[in-house]
Amino acid sequence: MRERHPGLEIESCSSGGARADLGILERTDRIWGSDNIDPIERQAVQRWTGLLLPPELIGSHVGSTPAHISHRDTSLAFRCATALFGHAGIEADISAWSKEDLSALTSWVGAYKQLRPLLHGGDVVRTDHPDPAAWVHGVVSRDRAHAVFAYVQLETSVADSGAPVRLPGLEPATRYALRVRPELSSPEDTWPAWARGATAPVVTGRYLARVGLAAPGLTLRPGHAVVVEVQAQPPAPQA
Repeated sequence: MRERHPGLEIESCSSGGARADLGILERTDRIWGSDNIDPIERQAVQRWTGLLLPPELIGSHVGSTPAHISHRDTSLAFRCATALFGHAGIEADISAWSKEDLSALTSWVGAYKQLRPLLHGGDVVRTDHPDPAAWVHGVVSRDRAHAVFAYVQLETSVADSGAPVRLPGLEPATRYALRVRPELSSPEDTWPAWARGATAPVVTGRYLARVGLAAPGLTLRPGHAVVVEVQAQPPAPQA
């Protein structure tokens, strides 16, 4: 088939992940993570499937709401933030979507294409975040100059402010500018205070790994996410 159709891409069926193995990847281009595209449940599906496979080999789609298996309603922003960290696609009849949702989906597609070299070529990192209600994960470029992280709220946190969010995998002495990507995140009123200023904060990789950033806390409800892009900055001028 491949000799006759060089452009053919083959996806392995998920079967709940039972068909996701290194052997099948000799014959397919990616695997389908799960028929369940509820983004809250997909966070776990993609997190644990990612222990075996890199993001570019795990199919992850933006679907409609409510999800057809769980019947749960979720925001488009959270569906987009979840699908971002995989071999992304769209699994919905968007002809019936509102203009606002189509505009948001278009912005997400543009952001995904812009970040795809990083997402599909960097190192996956996961933070041991002390709050069980929230997960933190991301991808860091091989040269440690560029990264994208997601803070994902799965349940209601017991603490008002939330534990500090540490971002590992960066170069300790390098200064990094941080900004929330609005087309990939929940509304701005859910962002942590440091992300709402006019100027992007600049801190070292050592600070991000050891001290971390303030979490959104209770402003971020379950089923929402904040996606942060991290860019290396030139060394500070010597006095």
